[in-house]
Amino acid sequence: MASRKRLLGSVVGAIALAAVALFVIFNRNEKPIEPVTYQNPVFEPVLADPVVLRGDDGYIYAYGTEDDWGDGEGSRVVPVVRSKDMTRWEYVGEAFAEKPAWKEGGIWAPDVVKHEGKYYMYYTMSLWGDQNPGIGLAIADSPEGPFEDRGMLLTSEQMGVYAIDPMFIVDDGKPYLFFGGITSGIFGIQLSKDGQSLAGEMFQISGTGYEAPYIVKRGQYYYFFGSAGTCCEGADSTYRVGVARAESLRGPYLNKAGADIMYHEGDTILSGYFPGTEAEKFVGPGHNSIITDDNGTDWIVYHAIDVNYPKFGHGASRRPLMIDELVWKDGWPEADGALPSIETKAGPVFQTGKE
Repeated sequence: MASRKRLLGSVVGAIALAAVALFVIFNRNEKPIEPVTYQNPVFEPVLADPVVLRGDDGYIYAYGTEDDWGDGEGSRVVPVVRSKDMTRWEYVGEAFAEKPAWKEGGIWAPDVVKHEGKYYMYYTMSLWGDQNPGIGLAIADSPEGPFEDRGMLLTSEQMGVYAIDPMFIVDDGKPYLFFGGITSGIFGIQLSKDGQSLAGEMFQISGTGYEAPYIVKRGQYYYFFGSAGTCCEGADSTYRVGVARAESLRGPYLNKAGADIMYHEGDTILSGYFPGTEAEKFVGPGHNSIITDDNGTDWIVYHAIDVNYPKFGHGASRRPLMIDELVWKDGWPEADGALPSIETKAGPVFQTGKE
């Protein structure tokens, strides 16, 4: 019996040593993930109304509103940038090989998601001051594009509300699109399973005062992030991000005091410095999206305006890409100091960030 126990122990020991050896062999070339640091802005000269997405290739992609970067290259139709760690970004190109032409105007505020095995881009088509902006859909096989336009999904006249700033979410297996502007409020509507047509009745989740809706599910709650104020007045911009939460995707969305954002404002979690109070500070932070890194930390991604370089020479506000950590306390998200960070800070952690 003793010899059998010794034999069994020897076998177990040999298996353990073999496992260690295999681990070393297969991991000897792996480097530990180096901590990254960042300082805002993380991408310049501009990436307004940013949305971020982790592609199947491991890169984090960010997409922005059509803008003239003031470099003589003309307007970039939905610029696309990518990064392995969200701190060092490279410009990929434009999302479209050919600009959608179903309506006159620029392509604003895209939302890009992975759905039905493809990359879907819901986007706003509008001119500045346009009373009938619309929302279109384009689809690509890869996150860098090119995106093939599928045309108009809805217009403001069709819906009877100011339809800009689309945001896509799937809840209980059903896809929804949220949209809306400061003058009309935020609305949602269920889409067909393939996300390419309307399939339900429109419903409202906020009163006037918010645009750029972004909703995430965390625990039992749905958290609404929306932007209030003026987005594009250079150093005088008053954009800010407010938050409310609900137990249902359809609302009601309540602030910390329990007031419905149909009639009240949410809790501000990100606002700007007062111009002129300190050098090299940012105003007008807003139009955010959110991404979770491999440590489970949430990051708010947004644009803001440098008071020392607020506009391009052609007059448009310059809105570079910013990131900051979101911390959850007592069931609510917070950004440090409710201000864009300006100091060097520890950045996100992604497995794809290793060299």
